[in-house]
Amino acid sequence: MRSGRHAWRAAVVALAVAVTGLPASGALAEPGADERARLVVEDGVTQPVFGYADAVRERVFVTSDVDTDGDGARDIVAMDIIRPRASENGLTVPVVMDASPYYSTVCRGNEGECKADVDGDGLNDTWPLFYDNYFVPRGYAVVLLDMIGTNNSTGCPVTGGRADNISAPTAIDWLNGRRPGVDAAGREVVADWHNGRTGMIGKSYDGTLANAAAADGVAGLTTIVPISAISSWYDYSRSNGLVTRANNYSGSLANTVTNPARRAYCAPVRAALGQGGDDVTGDYNDFWAERDYVPHADRVRASVFVVHGINDDNVRPDHFSKWWAALGEQGVPRKLWLTGTGHVDPFDFRRGAWVDTLHRWFDHWLQGVDNGIMREPAVDIERAPDVWETATAWPLPDARPTQVFLRAPAAGNVGGLAVRSGPGNGSATFQDTPTMTAANAVRHPSDPAANTDNRLVFLSAPLTAPLHVSGTPVVRISATVDGEDTSFAGLLVDYGTRPRFSTSGDGIRTLTDEDCWGATATWGGFAENACYRRTEKTVASNPQELVTKGVIDGLNLDSPSVSTPLVPGQKTAVDLNLLPEDYVFDAGHQIGVVLLGSYSGYSSRAKQNRAHITVHFDRSRITLPVVGGRTAAVAAGL
Repeated sequence: MRSGRHAWRAAVVALAVAVTGLPASGALAEPGADERARLVVEDGVTQPVFGYADAVRERVFVTSDVDTDGDGARDIVAMDIIRPRASENGLTVPVVMDASPYYSTVCRGNEGECKADVDGDGLNDTWPLFYDNYFVPRGYAVVLLDMIGTNNSTGCPVTGGRADNISAPTAIDWLNGRRPGVDAAGREVVADWHNGRTGMIGKSYDGTLANAAAADGVAGLTTIVPISAISSWYDYSRSNGLVTRANNYSGSLANTVTNPARRAYCAPVRAALGQGGDDVTGDYNDFWAERDYVPHADRVRASVFVVHGINDDNVRPDHFSKWWAALGEQGVPRKLWLTGTGHVDPFDFRRGAWVDTLHRWFDHWLQGVDNGIMREPAVDIERAPDVWETATAWPLPDARPTQVFLRAPAAGNVGGLAVRSGPGNGSATFQDTPTMTAANAVRHPSDPAANTDNRLVFLSAPLTAPLHVSGTPVVRISATVDGEDTSFAGLLVDYGTRPRFSTSGDGIRTLTDEDCWGATATWGGFAENACYRRTEKTVASNPQELVTKGVIDGLNLDSPSVSTPLVPGQKTAVDLNLLPEDYVFDAGHQIGVVLLGSYSGYSSRAKQNRAHITVHFDRSRITLPVVGGRTAAVAAGL
């Protein structure tokens, strides 16, 4: 299946003919006796010819292979299904699945929609998000799956562990006839209406479950659309050995999503999560390897449409970049939307274009419609609020690693930043400050309130032309420390005023008026509709912007799995990947690099030893992925 692009393409063309009865061009097949029992494709997309109010609703229970709560019974995965009535009469349909731990607790979307059986008949009456309203009339089944330990599923959540990860594959096995399923009365239920293709979608934890299912390699998972999704729970909880979210966060998250009636019962499972993750050292271990999907990109059989916010400070952008690169190495068909907002669903930052693009993506991969979506540019990047550009790849193909040297500061002054190195025998010292805030860390050195003792700042000359970086910057320094332990942090800053994405509310404001995206129905006395409040971008105009950042534990410079104390006074090489970025510095602005020890702006558990860190300038530099490389950097005045 992964023998190359031609194999993927041939599979889709074959699906176009075999499943939909359409020629590969996407033209309509000859109408049958019952036109409403057939897909209708016009302008490269399926049309809403199937009813929604009369759709079939089911709740199915499938036995998994795990027993997370140790009660001697394997955990049950519950899912709510809604599909066209025509699927009872010979129409076979694909599945759009949103597997989630949140359906009865945090709930979904920016309006907090939960699942609920309003009339108590054992069928779901309220369907969060627009997927059901929009896709069921277009010939899809929609499955909202309760992750193990949540809502109607049994067991206990394990925050990214195996039981979480196999929840969706267990359901996909049932959909494809490889595992039995039953209804609430225990009667066997089969998915003879399913065409064999499932697409998973979801934001945050939901999208993480999609990544995990793809890394499982389960047959029948044809495509995934992970939105603001985790690719490594270690990277979510740690940064290069430094604890950024303690394991009590894993326990509290598991507590949040657990079926409330079972929270006390699952307390021992949550306690084990804290022990396995090793908050003491923050090192990578088997606990985290089980929760790391990037090494298993070679198992992925599904195409992947990644959506992520470059300013997402919840699931930070290294989650998408590492996953994206690993998928590319395996030749997995990919598409990427990179927004300037934070932890936001594309339905809330680019609604109309999102629904259109998602529709064509699912039609192509699940219905076999050759609508050209895979011949379009693979990448969409939001360059400024609501200003989008396309590219053939990410990082941009013309981005080149460019050495920009940190030049030693003169006494009482800041250091320089240029493509030409300065004298290599200088050094400068600052003290690690656990209370350093994000605002103080990026403050311009000319600000009277600027901190001068607990950071080093390096400034370029004002740029003479725009400078575009696309990819992952790397800070490389030589340092000595007067103790055995400290942190090293690096920040890339744009000094210069312009309108920017606001960090307030992840850059999005929810309005009061609504628009609608699908059909409606009333079940159990509840009016199920697809109308949602509109949103708008929030923009700020600040004199500087933190472009990207990174932090590393001084004990983990050689390995994320082994803590090795520093040798006081011994010169040490520190290589620190910052978070990936795609950013244009304007002409007239200055590029800044800030070096710190602890940095509370990374949500790190700061070390308290207040070490003195000396930076030596025989090696110290930042490698920027400059579009146009060193030539462009020189032209911009670096």
